[in-house]
Amino acid sequence: MAGADGDDSLYPIAVLIDELRNEDVQLRLNSIKKLSTIALALGVERTRTELLPFLTDTIYDEDEVLLALAEQLGNFTMLVGGPEYIHCLLPPLESLATVEETVVRDKAVESLRKISQEHSPVDLEVHFEPLTLVMPTLRQAAEDKSWRVRYMVADKFSELQKAVGPEITKNDLVPAFQNLLKDCEAEVRAAAANKVKEFCENLPEDSREQIIMTHILPCVKELVSDTNQHVKSALASVIMGLSTILGKDNTIEHLLPLFLAQLKDECPEVRLNIISNLDCVNEVIGIRQLSQSLLPAIVELAEDAKWRVRLAIIEYMPLLAGQLGVEFFDEKLNTLCMAWLIDHVYAIREAATCNLMKLVKKFGHEWAQNTIVPKVLGMANDPNYLHRMTTLFCINALSEACGQEITTKQMLPVVLKMANDQVANVRFNVAKSLQKIGPVLESLALQTEVKPVLEKLTTDTDMDVKYFAQEALNGKVLIC
Repeated sequence: MAGADGDDSLYPIAVLIDELRNEDVQLRLNSIKKLSTIALALGVERTRTELLPFLTDTIYDEDEVLLALAEQLGNFTMLVGGPEYIHCLLPPLESLATVEETVVRDKAVESLRKISQEHSPVDLEVHFEPLTLVMPTLRQAAEDKSWRVRYMVADKFSELQKAVGPEITKNDLVPAFQNLLKDCEAEVRAAAANKVKEFCENLPEDSREQIIMTHILPCVKELVSDTNQHVKSALASVIMGLSTILGKDNTIEHLLPLFLAQLKDECPEVRLNIISNLDCVNEVIGIRQLSQSLLPAIVELAEDAKWRVRLAIIEYMPLLAGQLGVEFFDEKLNTLCMAWLIDHVYAIREAATCNLMKLVKKFGHEWAQNTIVPKVLGMANDPNYLHRMTTLFCINALSEACGQEITTKQMLPVVLKMANDQVANVRFNVAKSLQKIGPVLESLALQTEVKPVLEKLTTDTDMDVKYFAQEALNGKVLIC
């Protein structure tokens, strides 16, 4: 890198040009990493008049080289003569901020932010501010032939909206957003659909409703029946949020028909996303408006062939129950919750058990005693031993939520009776259940009813039964 006599001060710009044009990427990278040394050798004037123009005109290299260049230029303030001349760094960094590779653009922007802090207020206005003039570039990017570019615009649209302010949003971003919602590529439409709520929330308050109703809602209505399920699913995950923005009357007249259509969509993910966001619409118009269409959608999801879909709707059940109320739940959804307890997939049975516990906490002891507990205990006589074990799992989950009286008087007798089950797996789960519910039981029942049964199980013919029975006997509750 040095001159013929080894003196860096004689370093000619021509040598750098030769090295940056060399086919060896590593040699070019090494040259870029030594730019500060080269700049020192050239001096501030030659750096401004020769080095920076050359770098600006030759930004066509490998991403690794461009990344190093973008990083180096962020530390060049003193090498160009200090803050007075720092604006000379803007052209190469601006070019780097427009290259295709994301990491290079990010590093260039990072360096731009860094040197912006070293500009004087006057220089910021004269030299730096014209770089916030992004609309020509944004318009071009939103209509770029590459769908990946348009996708990135859609994905970052909320950030762009906040950056440009309300006037540019109304005049330029609204039409651009409409086009992205209507894009020919499904990935772009999905990315834009995912931003609908956020975009609408950030619209200028004085014209928000008018813009949504006139420009955005017509596009949303088309997306509800989009041919691509990912687009519909993305929209369904945010569309309910529009109800809090548009208010009760607009929600009932314009949004409700869309919600109802999505609840009947053939794609399970669309129906799930609507159901998972019901709290938004419940705040505005109440969930009863949706109840007639809600029920068929829930039933279909509850019986979906994909067990992960069934699992998802179970997890939303406590939310639904709280919003729909106990009467609607008992009439329409109780049977579903009990059916999940005997699903052929263990994960569903486990989730259904947890669901019952949450419902008891929501609706109270009395509801549990009259509605849930009798049905759970009835499963103890089921011919299928897996269903009998589910009874024990439910008792484990419900005991704390139901309290001492219900657990001791209603649940405990069933557990003790199951200690005589013919299946060893059931018997050792009885031992585990007795240990689990022990802290909830009355002390007299522990000594007079639980302890004798556990002692009998320690003499069982099955090793696992004996082990878990002894573990239960050794537990702190029974020892006390």
